[in-house]
Amino acid sequence: MSIIEEEFLPETLAKILLKGESFELSDAVRTKISECYNFLKDFSSDKIIYGINTGFGPMSQYRVDDKSLLQLQYNIIRSHSTGAGSPLPDIYVRAAMVARLGTLAQARSGVHLELVELLVEFVNRGIYPLIPEHGSVGASGDLVQLAHIALALIGEGEVRYGGEWRQTADVLKEAGLKPFQIRIREGLSVTNGTAVMSGIGMVNVLYAKRLLGWAVAASVLMNEIASSFDDLMSQELNQTKRHAGQLEVAAWMRSLASGSACLQKRENRLYNHAHAGEKVFAEKIQAYYSLRCVPQVLGPVWDEIKNAEKVVVSEINSACDNPIVDPESKNVYHGGNFHGDYVSFEMDKLKIAVTKLTMLMERQLNYLCHDRINGILPPFLNLGVLGLNYGLQASQFTATSTTAENQTLSNPMSIHSIPCNNDNQDIVSMGTNAALLTKTVIENAWQVMAIHFMALAQAVDYLQIAEKLSPKTRKIYGEIRKICPTFVEDTPKHKVLEAVREYLCSEEVGGGS
Repeated sequence: MSIIEEEFLPETLAKILLKGESFELSDAVRTKISECYNFLKDFSSDKIIYGINTGFGPMSQYRVDDKSLLQLQYNIIRSHSTGAGSPLPDIYVRAAMVARLGTLAQARSGVHLELVELLVEFVNRGIYPLIPEHGSVGASGDLVQLAHIALALIGEGEVRYGGEWRQTADVLKEAGLKPFQIRIREGLSVTNGTAVMSGIGMVNVLYAKRLLGWAVAASVLMNEIASSFDDLMSQELNQTKRHAGQLEVAAWMRSLASGSACLQKRENRLYNHAHAGEKVFAEKIQAYYSLRCVPQVLGPVWDEIKNAEKVVVSEINSACDNPIVDPESKNVYHGGNFHGDYVSFEMDKLKIAVTKLTMLMERQLNYLCHDRINGILPPFLNLGVLGLNYGLQASQFTATSTTAENQTLSNPMSIHSIPCNNDNQDIVSMGTNAALLTKTVIENAWQVMAIHFMALAQAVDYLQIAEKLSPKTRKIYGEIRKICPTFVEDTPKHKVLEAVREYLCSEEVGGGS
């Protein structure tokens, strides 16, 4: 179990989200939360403070009677539980709750400790509120989706528990938990902020990391199949371009390629003896860009994933609330920390990076399928009778169309601000939409990646080079073949494709930092 000391570290988030590890807040964080609540309780007794004794948004000009203050908090939860569309899968709901805890752990929201403790219980016990995917404009954060989390915390609505949809009240009773009772401003503090976009964003980052690892591995195996010269990944070449991502990808490729008997040394083939009689070379002196420029294409992807991780983790560990309660200066500050442009911009960039990665995989797949380009493989990796059998011809259609969808989805969401809320929210982030689109782009990329690995394995079998692969790529080849055996006859591939996709999603390729 992890103990959270004020902030969630990237490696801790990965364990909580991908491995289901439980956690608890440290005593120091719990003390600060209680101190902030006690300060707000005293401070707010004789003052006008937004969202405590005023309406919300453009209704903040209306003061709320003291007798209705608690009802005000329940009203924002119930009135804003208006999401639409499919429920978010469990991992994204889990991530959203963790992100909200990241904000509450900053002890700048003035909430009662019992609320935080109950939210921790929801995460650790796998109680996932029903959160429809649509409803947020990204400022004041994710009001609608977060309201659905708040609805469950007060014992209403539905949750997924044990893989089933159930009434929240029944699950809480079964788990021995009590619904939270509003104290001061907990209704607003749970619904106000960027937790859903940040949670989805963090899962996107974690999956993008895995995708990149598989893209690097596929590219090494691709170059082994093509008997490429290995200087494309050399340190000497890549260190002359001063980008961290390129250097990292090249080093990763060298690690995966170590021990390969398929790659060629340029000095052995072209430098160490005369070629006076050769006018036309049978082999390519330089490979196609989709093989040769892997460090230069995937390097920027690596850089963007690292930057996205930095931004999203910072957002999760920020006080994304309004107003901000500060016991140290003994004041309450009003502003816009709920605004999601940091996440929105980064998700737009991340989906572009993942789309470029997908395009590289699709082009490598085209190389494998196109006999007139590769010159060493049958059309569409067809190991049967040409004309009678079809190999991966139709699978390439799926990869191409899915890549094209990613290209369209990569148009930026962050610039599509539409004023709403009586123009109170006159410039918004659309951060949650950006995160959801990135989620779709990543899901699409896994499908293309799965088809590519099916093709790579077929190529290895046709060329009979399994024993010449590097130890690391040979192991990957073996794992793919356990799921997708060599095929000659035409059979439906959608179930095999899904099985390969599930394998790739669940595993990581070592070597990247």
